[in-house]
Amino acid sequence: MERLKIAIQKSGRLTEDSQQLFSECSIDIQDGKRQLLAPSANFPIDLLYLRDDDIPQYIADGVADVGILGENVWIESQTELRIAKRLGFAKCRLSLAIPRGEKYEGIDYFRGKRIATTYANIVKKYLAEKGIAAEIHEISGSVEIAPNIGLADAICDIVSTGSTLMSNGLKEVETVMYSEALMLANHNLSPEKEAILQKLLFRIEAVAAAKQNKYILLNAPNDSMDAICNILPGMKSPTILPLAQSGWSSLHSVVNEEIFWELIDQLKALGAQGILVVPIEKMIL
Repeated sequence: MERLKIAIQKSGRLTEDSQQLFSECSIDIQDGKRQLLAPSANFPIDLLYLRDDDIPQYIADGVADVGILGENVWIESQTELRIAKRLGFAKCRLSLAIPRGEKYEGIDYFRGKRIATTYANIVKKYLAEKGIAAEIHEISGSVEIAPNIGLADAICDIVSTGSTLMSNGLKEVETVMYSEALMLANHNLSPEKEAILQKLLFRIEAVAAAKQNKYILLNAPNDSMDAICNILPGMKSPTILPLAQSGWSSLHSVVNEEIFWELIDQLKALGAQGILVVPIEKMIL
């Protein structure tokens, strides 16, 4: 039986999130910190632990079938891959930043400036689209110190909270792109490997749907049930069960977590009591 080889970052911010994703999908992976290849005992996949910069080419060459990678790293690599799934974690942005004391009035600031970055291809394309000619210095690691040591006038780097920029006396002035973790795949997977990938994506989507929704249980008077159903629909319609107390029923439903707090006052006003909100582990749509 064929097995799907999935490349993930050996160490870094994506490693733990990727491992957690497989765990949530009930896929057991052997500890791969001390080895390149870590097989799963209960699902037909093997993990390859690699440097993130190497992952796109490994997938393109067919050494790995699939990989989990930051969108920014993939775009910078300029490799032809397909997006199998946007994973929704490791969200960040790639931004241009300048010394905090500098006056900034627009993108023309960068005309003729020296910009230090790990993402030279992305920055060159972005500036070309804006009609800006600048000098790009491609460096790896500690990009944020470049202006302080006189290497560059500005930088372009990954920003999550902005605290690193602030601690180095820099301020973010332009967002070049937004990024998140992607599951990327080779264009030419065999039918067997494509089938395994689709089974994996099915599990990932079930986990993602569960995170976005909560199971809600409440008791309410029967004469309020129609009104409650109108504001609290389930996936199709709520489940309603009679209680031992005459005139009362229990309602069970699934609700998107984002809207639950907007509904709670309306539910209480309609007489709802004993409201329980329960996490969902998996949800099959």
